[in-house]
Amino acid sequence: MKLILFSSFFAIFCLFVACTKEVKIEIPGYKKQLVVDGNIETGAPAIVLLSSTNDIYSPTNLDAYINGFISGATVIVSDGTITDTLLEICSDNLPPGTEEIAAAFFGIPVEQLINLHLCAYISNQIIGEVGKTYSMKVVHEGKEYNAQTTILSPTSFDESYWKPEPGLPEHGFAWMKLSDSPQSGDAYKWEVKRISDIGFTKPFGPFFNDRFFNGLTFEFAYENPMSFNDPSVPDQYKGYYKMGDTIVLKLSKLGNAEFQFFEKKYNQIFSAGNPFSTPVNVPSNISGGALGVWSGFSPSYDTLICIP
Repeated sequence: MKLILFSSFFAIFCLFVACTKEVKIEIPGYKKQLVVDGNIETGAPAIVLLSSTNDIYSPTNLDAYINGFISGATVIVSDGTITDTLLEICSDNLPPGTEEIAAAFFGIPVEQLINLHLCAYISNQIIGEVGKTYSMKVVHEGKEYNAQTTILSPTSFDESYWKPEPGLPEHGFAWMKLSDSPQSGDAYKWEVKRISDIGFTKPFGPFFNDRFFNGLTFEFAYENPMSFNDPSVPDQYKGYYKMGDTIVLKLSKLGNAEFQFFEKKYNQIFSAGNPFSTPVNVPSNISGGALGVWSGFSPSYDTLICIP
């Protein structure tokens, strides 16, 4: 009996050893790439930020963020009639009176921003117009990158209103009624700000398309993204607008290629660190080997006073 048991264990051991195989995974080396974050919207100039990718094993801190920005490139934007070489403006040499605007744009307090060297490329000749297509060319370190985007006709929301949540008579979400066009593939971005704020804030998942409501009229609620970083708001009221608040709503139309970039980008952000998530490749509409996006937006606005 002992001989039989020993033989059985020996056979299982041999089988286990025979099925074991050393697996070697070759991790691709780091390849530095240009990252473009450019946009133009109705009534506003073209703005382009340039940065470079970082090694996944490099430090993630403010210094790395600052050092990633690129200055000294040539950025050209054309609407088919006017061609403009964008002006490079840096945070340590801002025109007087623009400090607050730049701070809201970069998301860094003014007192820190003016001591940093963060650069943006801004057009002083081309202002966004509905229906126009804008080409962009970036020349950096002997390489050329190109992209195109179109500012589409905007979709205005039918109605906006505020209503309190059950059990919270003075707090609630803001609501919007939207009639989507019969043409499929419409995509949107929504943002909000307090009436006194300079810049708009994007909520959780700000980009969406008409995949599930093409051609329909529907209503949806949206949260207060400013409250999550406001220490004066108690935890139980975060995400809500308080009765009496005055806010400005912004709904922007964008193209499908640009939406695909933002959708995949946010999916990647939200799933980071999840070992069970599906890997996401973020597409780009920029040729030449750069990452990022060149996008056109056509916004609609509404001012909402949060009262029943």
